[in-house]
Amino acid sequence: MNLNRFQLENLSPPAELLNAVIQQITSHASVRSYRPDPLPPGALEVLVTAAQSASTSSNLQTYSIIAIEDAERRRLFAELTRNAHVADAPLFLVFCPDLHRLEVVCQRQGHPFADRYMDMFLQAVVDAALAAQNAAIAAESMGLGICMIGGIRNNVPKVAEVLRLPPRTFALVGMTVGYPATPPKIRHRLPLDVILHREVYSDDNLEEGLRRYDEVTAQSGIYAGRQVAVPSGATQATGASDAGAKGRAQGAPGEGGRQRQDPALYGWCEHSARRMARLNPDRAKLRQQLEMLGWEF
Repeated sequence: MNLNRFQLENLSPPAELLNAVIQQITSHASVRSYRPDPLPPGALEVLVTAAQSASTSSNLQTYSIIAIEDAERRRLFAELTRNAHVADAPLFLVFCPDLHRLEVVCQRQGHPFADRYMDMFLQAVVDAALAAQNAAIAAESMGLGICMIGGIRNNVPKVAEVLRLPPRTFALVGMTVGYPATPPKIRHRLPLDVILHREVYSDDNLEEGLRRYDEVTAQSGIYAGRQVAVPSGATQATGASDAGAKGRAQGAPGEGGRQRQDPALYGWCEHSARRMARLNPDRAKLRQQLEMLGWEF
């Protein structure tokens, strides 16, 4: 039985609010295994039209979408992103923040291209992300599966070269699209009372919410075979040897005076903390790479 997120999290919203759109959105699960079937004719244009229907600040539409359908190029992007299923999906979309087009427009109209710094970078990133999410929902409504591919940023200069991107653009996120080979599994998210803040930001529910989420994610098996290695020097700091250590670390204050939790329970907190304890070597120089591509901050 395929659950939506309300069912998975044992939430009971008013039935009259659960329309088809909400049901579709809350049934999302990433797909990493695809059938070889091609997409129906016109599907690409439908997906891009849905993407273009997303909100865009000041109607500047600061993004471009590149569709990769050629099998050899999909294999190349599978290598560049280190995501094998990019080669298997019949369609790979790349969403690019894009100020190049506006620079051309300013030149065309005889005006200076002055507003091109940090805020416009953020605006272009938001525009591209909103477009990607619209395309994802549209694809799933058509019976297709998708997976967002952040690995497109593993080698920003090489991807820009392969896609022949002009200055002031870059590949923000990729998205595989195709028919799922097997039904995807919806994963638990953080509890609503951790994500939702009413009127002002508050950590009041954070610790209890993290405890509950750790238990759920540890029991779900989501991290089976995917455990992140203990960061160098972290063993003594946490008072535990590894993810298989037993017991709780006692009296070890962490950042902000919080107690460090023993990673014996390998759930979301331990996995995420280990992930954040080291720089991603592929993206440690992202700002410099973006500046090489013409972005100004």
